[in-house]
Amino acid sequence: MASRFETKTALVTGGSRGIGRAICELLAAQGARVAVNYRDREKEAAETVAAIEADGGQAFAIRADVADADQVSGMVREVTSTFGPIDFLVNNAGVFHLLGVGEITPENWRQTLDVNLTGTYLATWAVKDAMLERGFGRIVNLSSIGGLRPRARAIAYSVSKAGVIAFTKSCAEAWASRNVRVNAVAPGLIDTEMIGGAEPELLDKLTAETPLGRIGTPTDVASVVAFLLSEESGFMTGQTLVVCGGRVMIP
Repeated sequence: MASRFETKTALVTGGSRGIGRAICELLAAQGARVAVNYRDREKEAAETVAAIEADGGQAFAIRADVADADQVSGMVREVTSTFGPIDFLVNNAGVFHLLGVGEITPENWRQTLDVNLTGTYLATWAVKDAMLERGFGRIVNLSSIGGLRPRARAIAYSVSKAGVIAFTKSCAEAWASRNVRVNAVAPGLIDTEMIGGAEPELLDKLTAETPLGRIGTPTDVASVVAFLLSEESGFMTGQTLVVCGGRVMIP
């Protein structure tokens, strides 16, 4: 398994912590060279790289705001210069705000859509031409069960994540003939910093609503991302795999 992704180069946005860090560490453990993107969490990104290198893997941290087209283009150029052509892109960077309908502002709306949806588009567009030219590419976009079962206190987030699913399907159909596969993962409640501010009563309620009876771990999501990047999923594109302990069941 250690050589599953040998010779492959992966770029993971938002890779410094939580689900992103778990993805970076798993891909590196399975042989990939990993570029760990971050925006503000330089210390955490350095810790992720150090953990990968201590385990014998190859990684480096690179700062870029995924909502800024120029920064994204520069990031892709640097990753390509350092590790070679990008084989895998994981669009993981995201923001989440739990807000009531009356609390949503234009600024909050724009930031959420800019990072979660436009950021996914910008990173994808920055790598797609090289992938199409080479006839190889694997892209996994992080959506959410919020994009499948929207909630009134996360309107902007739900809209952005539903958009990620539509974007995934559209790109998958457009590029399938060129051996560029695009899939998505929709996590449910995962034990990361993102849920750190939630009320304990809410977490208890959500856990009770989960058929498997627990909160997910970042590794639960990372393993599904790795599957979608691998040739084990070679006949899959345009799909959204739900990783939520059964809270949302779709055909």
